[in-house]
Amino acid sequence: MKTICISLLSVLLLVSCGVSRDMAGGVNELTSKEKKDGWILLFNGKDFTGWRQYNGNSVPDNWVVEDGTMKVFCHPDVKAGRGAGGDLIYFPRKFRNFELSIDWKVEKGANSGIFYNVLEEKDKPIYSAAPEVQILDNEHASDNRIDSHLAGSLYDMLPADPKSVNPYGEWNRIVIRVNRGKVTHVQNGVKVVEYRLWTKEWNEMVKNSKFKDFPGFRKGIPKSGHIGLQDHGYTIWFRNVKLKPL
Repeated sequence: MKTICISLLSVLLLVSCGVSRDMAGGVNELTSKEKKDGWILLFNGKDFTGWRQYNGNSVPDNWVVEDGTMKVFCHPDVKAGRGAGGDLIYFPRKFRNFELSIDWKVEKGANSGIFYNVLEEKDKPIYSAAPEVQILDNEHASDNRIDSHLAGSLYDMLPADPKSVNPYGEWNRIVIRVNRGKVTHVQNGVKVVEYRLWTKEWNEMVKNSKFKDFPGFRKGIPKSGHIGLQDHGYTIWFRNVKLKPL
């Protein structure tokens, strides 16, 4: 009887472990549930398939795939913190309503961003008409003096709770949900920002931000667009980049 019980327990543990692994998934992989729910991987962990430079045709040489991550670093010909115009976009398709999940990690003092609804315009920067979700080393970055410039914030418009972010060198997960104009940022499991696009409140936030004189923001950001990652002249790592159309 004891032998039978131990054997049954062993089977249950194996099944349980199998379910847990399936639910958790691996790095740059989708679980069976995520596949069933319609999630798609935007980064395969091996190369830059689907990605290219904003207003470009290839991936800049200061982006590499390293240990299953997309890594951007300071271009050797550019002063640290300035970026070399190497912002990336996921180009195969545009998205309107979606849930985007990205893991990110920064070096000490680093600054970057995630863009959505990106519209490519010749001679215009990626941020000319696209909202930015801030990535930052909150403790050491030079741009940490304004609340709405801290990690997880809607950059220069709405601040995120700084207690929700892990320090440099540690992984963070940001989930950006955009659905019929309603947007939320969830950082490491905590909802830190909520807002609505294309409303009077949105227009008021734009007027009180650095984007008030940006033509793209004045005429209204696009209703859909590309996902973008920023080259700001620091070392940043991205992984588990996945999206579910809504």
